[in-house]
Amino acid sequence: MGKIIAITNQKGGVGKTTTSINLAASFQAMKRKVMLIDFDPQGNATVGCGVHKSQILHPSHDVLCNTVNIKDALIKTNGGFDLLPTTQELIVAEMQLLQEPEREQRLKTILAPLKNAYDYILIDCPPSLSILTVNALVAANSVLIPVQCEYYALEVLNGLLNTLEQIKNTINPNLHIEGLLRTMYDGRNRLALDVSAQLLAHFPERVYRTVIPRNVRLAEAPSHGAAILQYDGKSQGAIAYMALAGEMVRREEALQHQVDTESISVS
Repeated sequence: MGKIIAITNQKGGVGKTTTSINLAASFQAMKRKVMLIDFDPQGNATVGCGVHKSQILHPSHDVLCNTVNIKDALIKTNGGFDLLPTTQELIVAEMQLLQEPEREQRLKTILAPLKNAYDYILIDCPPSLSILTVNALVAANSVLIPVQCEYYALEVLNGLLNTLEQIKNTINPNLHIEGLLRTMYDGRNRLALDVSAQLLAHFPERVYRTVIPRNVRLAEAPSHGAAILQYDGKSQGAIAYMALAGEMVRREEALQHQVDTESISVS
């Protein structure tokens, strides 16, 4: 069964969309079948994948409003993974969702038939706690949180963790934190070092060892409509995201091995 991961942070500008695109491309390079859902009305993930508006026959708005099947809306990207693209029309779908009786469940219902068709379904969430973000958190198995090591990072993170706990206690009891990812990291910066140390102290089991550095090529890639692996596969950014994908796969395999071992010992 595939895994659905919501990539979110209520603070903008932390590398959320960059992580969504490049993690999808990295998983695909590891021969995993991947879908990326652009769930932010700004549509940055769509543009960053090289998809022009003229290519979008059915944006996420149509899927959420049940006017088209999600399979008919998917676009194959240059990175090899499937993309559910979005446009600003998603704002309209967001307002319509607010009128629905089971508005938090819509995305979960849409993705249910596809969960076994993909190894990973990644959701690039808006930088706010909107009904779209709630839909993503209800549909997801886990949450990946990009964190920029700067002032207020921990305060914003604590607010997000409280939100996740509320979602878990009320709507999605299986939701858990996939991991905390340090992004745009500059090891020469004293503040970055201090915040990184605090993250490791407070969340030792949740912070990824992999760190995403500040990297010019990584910042340039979206303007060329490509993941960093396609734009410059030898850059530090590309190496870092491939390392992250590898770390996530190894964690998952280790957890599955533990479950299997415990199951054998019980039987």
